[in-house]
Amino acid sequence: MSNQVITKSAEPSFIERMDIYSNKDQSKTVSLVGGTVRLMYYESILQDTLKASFTFADTGNAIDKKTVLEGLPIVGQEKVSIKFKDNNNNVLSLTLYVNKVTPLTEDTTKSMVQLDMVSKEFIMNEKIRLNKRFDGKISDHIKDILTTSLKTKKKIDIEETSNTYNFIGNNRKPYYAMNWLSKKAVPNIPGAEGKTAGYFFFETSDGFKFKSIDSLLSQEKKKSIIYNESPDSRGTNIPAGYDTKALNYSKDNRVDVQEKLKMGAFSTRTILFDPFTCYYEVVTPNAKQSEKDLKLAGKELPVLNPEFNQTGSNKEFSRTTYYLLDKGTLPSGTTDQQIQKSEEENFEYKNILNQAIMRYNQLYSDKTTITISGDFSLHAGDVVFIDAPPQNAEKKDEVNKQSGGLYIIADLCHYISPKETFTKLNLVRDSFGRKGNHTSGSIPL
Repeated sequence: MSNQVITKSAEPSFIERMDIYSNKDQSKTVSLVGGTVRLMYYESILQDTLKASFTFADTGNAIDKKTVLEGLPIVGQEKVSIKFKDNNNNVLSLTLYVNKVTPLTEDTTKSMVQLDMVSKEFIMNEKIRLNKRFDGKISDHIKDILTTSLKTKKKIDIEETSNTYNFIGNNRKPYYAMNWLSKKAVPNIPGAEGKTAGYFFFETSDGFKFKSIDSLLSQEKKKSIIYNESPDSRGTNIPAGYDTKALNYSKDNRVDVQEKLKMGAFSTRTILFDPFTCYYEVVTPNAKQSEKDLKLAGKELPVLNPEFNQTGSNKEFSRTTYYLLDKGTLPSGTTDQQIQKSEEENFEYKNILNQAIMRYNQLYSDKTTITISGDFSLHAGDVVFIDAPPQNAEKKDEVNKQSGGLYIIADLCHYISPKETFTKLNLVRDSFGRKGNHTSGSIPL
């Protein structure tokens, strides 16, 4: 296969550019490539910004007969232009900014310095506050905050939400507001209302993403990965249909029963009170009841012991939330229209709140960590298919039917040094059981 990532890809890759610019004089720049010790680049669906850590040897006479740290000097917020590629010619080109400078070692002739870098918007977030009113769909609010408040020029990929929500910024920081809105968002897909909710806001090298859990799980797979004990023999020993072999593989069942019950991953109770009518309602959404309407990566959600089920109306729950109905809050339109909408709900707790709580906690039920040869085509939020043999496999090509299958890349780290290049992935999913196969493109519905 032309896109295979083989063991040769773990050999040193090429950092083409690592230029740092002076805050005082943008024409004053230094290339740090020659002193490279290591570069670590991070993406995560739980992370608002790109992050990179670059360690380099800072020798004398780098600039104005001084070290880079003293001669530029590096104090923080310096622009860094970065370009690096893997051994399959996948290129990442970024502009990041120094967030922290850490001298690691120092003597009279040279020192070791680590630069922790972040996106421009991450730093700007600390200097911007939202102080206006937002009306309309949540997806429109995300776009507005990114383009108008943060003034980003990066590509944005925003999945439309089905629900609207009106609010006032109240001097919140942009990133805080977008993560706060993520928990209130419902995907615009058939059958989503009352069954599922919850989005992730994150950044990759391709730009900003605002995606629902269900849409992430509905993507086509990016790569098929296999783990076994045999070497790949530079690509000649990778089984048909797979793109690469994992160098390391570990499993972690994240279903801590007590913690999942505390968080309401599978059954919750919401008690609602309408202050205008004194109407009192108890709602108990249950994951098993809505399972058929969810986009699952595996065959089914974790099956728990029915011995612990509570029978009777509104008895089966492990977490309770209490809310006053959000009626008459910031209705949009003219004065007459606002009066007409005064009894409408601004936010439907019944159909959104606990559904989001369950989906967020379900997603991290199954976790797999793998290390592969450097592959810079992968990003946080991508879907990969992974197979590993079961213990005591009788057949050579047998795969684990319980833990194999499709996973979301929750966290990603590219590691580059003068000796090697690796990509480490933390993979998560909401369910168990291998569904589909390594050659199919997406999760079968």
